[in-house]
Amino acid sequence: MDLSSLHEEIAMPLLLAEPLRQQCAAILTAAGSAPAEAAQVAANLVLANLSGHDSHGVGMLPRYIDAVAEGGLRPNTSVRTNVDLGSLLALDGQGGYGQIVGVQATEMGIARARQHGSCIVTLAHAHHLGRIGHFAEMATAQGLVSLHFVNVLSRPVVAAWGGGDGRFGTNPCCIGVPLAGAEPFVLDFATSRVAQGKMRVAHNKGERVPPGYLIDEQGRPTDDPGVVVVPQNQGADGGASGGLFGALMTFGEHKGYGLAVACELLGGALTGGGTWHKPADATRSVFNGMLTVLIDPAKLGTQASFAQEAQEFIAWLRQSPPGAGFDAVQIAGEPERAARRARERDGIDVDEATWGEIVEAGRRVGVSLSSV
Repeated sequence: MDLSSLHEEIAMPLLLAEPLRQQCAAILTAAGSAPAEAAQVAANLVLANLSGHDSHGVGMLPRYIDAVAEGGLRPNTSVRTNVDLGSLLALDGQGGYGQIVGVQATEMGIARARQHGSCIVTLAHAHHLGRIGHFAEMATAQGLVSLHFVNVLSRPVVAAWGGGDGRFGTNPCCIGVPLAGAEPFVLDFATSRVAQGKMRVAHNKGERVPPGYLIDEQGRPTDDPGVVVVPQNQGADGGASGGLFGALMTFGEHKGYGLAVACELLGGALTGGGTWHKPADATRSVFNGMLTVLIDPAKLGTQASFAQEAQEFIAWLRQSPPGAGFDAVQIAGEPERAARRARERDGIDVDEATWGEIVEAGRRVGVSLSSV
């Protein structure tokens, strides 16, 4: 099929959130999900787009459909409890949608933290969890502090500090802190300079990226996001990898690298989900392990002082005069909330190549998408 002509046929400037949720849910249902599961996964993907994180939004849908066909992603699968010690839970996602098993794990952890004051939750073998900030927002909405360390089992796309090829995933870290009388602090970031999905979006749009983000398949600096999206040449062994790829760099040089390794050890090794230490292959499934720590300030005995000190510190930050090129000091979580308001009102920009891939994914499972 000539996708270039398909893109021209279906190109649209902006997509409205609710019809987009319905279209994605229809594809997920056709791929085997129960309607409730399809609606929840679709809502989570669209929420990522609304939040300004297109890398974790509806553009992931074609890969999910591929993963279901491979058998790595298992629709209608719930989390399994392997260990339950009250304030310590060891859970297994069993290859289920991360937007489902991740929510289940977080809900279980929240309930235990409210009961015991804290809870440590390990989640292994979840399919792609999506935007980790979603789980922090769940926790902060219940007045809890949350910390999340996540590893990624997929083609290794991030280079070690001082290395010349990909050795691990984008390994996100997330911290959520409730703020009394205000929206929460939600720090959610990949330990790579930028998320892999953002490179997919940039490649689909034909954009270049700033210096320092990428190295090519020879370990040389490049501004071409395609080096981590499509094979650059055939692998020397002609193996399943299908060719060589470049790699993303970690943020903060050795510091981001160290945090990425910590996420691999905590999110992968400690949870039982495993770490990456094998040659790349062409598998489309993406698995995550996540270590979550939840703390209830009310049970800790510092809730009043915590609320006051946090409020005063945030106010102190906001008193700073804006630096060159900025309107005001912001805290983590505010850009996402501003993006949601704007995109709910104006619509979501999905590039033509990504939309074409979504339409094609729908056709593979028998769903013909109309205009959204």
